[in-house]
Amino acid sequence: MKRLPRKTYEKELFRLQGELVKLQEWVRVEGRRVVVIFEGRDAAGKGSTIKRVSEYLNPRVARIAALPAPTERERSQWYFQRYIEHLPAAGEIVLFDRSWYNRAGVERVMGFCTQEEHARFLHQCPIFERLLVEDGILLRKYWFSVSDEEQERRFHARLKDPMRQWKLSPMDLESITRWEDYSRAKDEMFVHTDIPEAPWYDVESEDKRRARINMIAHLLSTIPYEEVRRAELKIPHRPPATGYRRPPRRPETSVPDLRLPLPDYRSADGGACPGSRS
Repeated sequence: MKRLPRKTYEKELFRLQGELVKLQEWVRVEGRRVVVIFEGRDAAGKGSTIKRVSEYLNPRVARIAALPAPTERERSQWYFQRYIEHLPAAGEIVLFDRSWYNRAGVERVMGFCTQEEHARFLHQCPIFERLLVEDGILLRKYWFSVSDEEQERRFHARLKDPMRQWKLSPMDLESITRWEDYSRAKDEMFVHTDIPEAPWYDVESEDKRRARINMIAHLLSTIPYEEVRRAELKIPHRPPATGYRRPPRRPETSVPDLRLPLPDYRSADGGACPGSRS
């Protein structure tokens, strides 16, 4: 698939982000609750898509939930319990960067849960999600797909990029040798959890730009939001000075001005720095 040209991508992305801002205001005013789940292969582009979705949104309205590994106490709780506290209240959007589906994916493949726990999850998950939807939560689930060749290419790119090496972990690299295990786990998960009330939507992510555009456009198409007219704001005139004098600055606590010209952060081969936005 030919990569989406940058100019076309950036123009359409900005338009869609403007619609996301309208969606956010509708959610806030109408008191709606939205949950968007981002799942998929390692290096499939979930994180970068979440970044583009949330870029212009108010973090008090739209927040990202990316939970760490469970503590010993959390392991003794009902499996869904630690995720419930991150669900939205009225007027909020929550973007789950991975979710309760860890149990059907990495925990299943890596042996972090028992067969009984996995079977219980597949039974309870549809019930849990139906309860969320019945209570009025707008639940959307996206699975980001990428080929094994493209995944490995992205792993190598991260390994060479000091700004993105933190994205690689031994667990990520295990996904190369366990590719088919993850495929089987995903297929089994879909059989049990792709339900009419909360279906899975598959995002083809060989081209990250297309994946971001397609995912955001689809999300917007599934929610019946309307543009909300905001109250007109007027910047007041500044009142006249009353004689206040600012105390002198203290050199020892002032942030020094950066020396110019700035150093050249381009890579040694003359290309853009590795962490540049793509």
